[in-house]
Amino acid sequence: MAVLRIARMGNPALLQPSAPVADPTAPEIRKLAADMQDTIEDIGASGLAAPQVLVAKRVVVYRMIAARIPQRSGLQPRPWTVMVNPVITPRTQLKRAVWERCLSVPGLHGKVPRYTEVTITYKTLENKTMNHEATSSWAALLQHECDHLDGILYPMRMSDLSLLAYNEETGPLALELKKGEQNIDPLFVDLVMRWPGKDKL
Repeated sequence: MAVLRIARMGNPALLQPSAPVADPTAPEIRKLAADMQDTIEDIGASGLAAPQVLVAKRVVVYRMIAARIPQRSGLQPRPWTVMVNPVITPRTQLKRAVWERCLSVPGLHGKVPRYTEVTITYKTLENKTMNHEATSSWAALLQHECDHLDGILYPMRMSDLSLLAYNEETGPLALELKKGEQNIDPLFVDLVMRWPGKDKL
């Protein structure tokens, strides 16, 4: 087990499409997944894609803990999940902009249009095919991580770059909370609560 180095925006490895995994049961894929989980635990994140640790393979590891689930989303925590060769299919053309951060884009957050309902199909480490229907921030998380497999970082998905901000300057986020928006990841709510300028809006 190991904590791996995270590639940051500007590293060419993050812009290259990843190769499918020929054998999900291969020992090197199991070790990669375990190291990715260790890395997520060390940083305290929700998900990680193999290209972020400089491995051009279609592998994603993620979890959803209760503390990161928005109020009124109706979502439940998700256990550690390893997805090999995941494929996302939108179940609707409806998109909703959600706030996101990324380990490969440290210090920033932005609002990204994401499909509100998707189906995710993938292989497990035992080569079993799995299918899930995901909604809300779960669907957004899956889209974010799977984008990495195609060389896409979340700022490339943004339609309004005025909503790309430093974590220490949460003006747009604070305005949303002031207007009563509640379906926001508690992590971002905490950023606003720690921002000295929130009471001046």
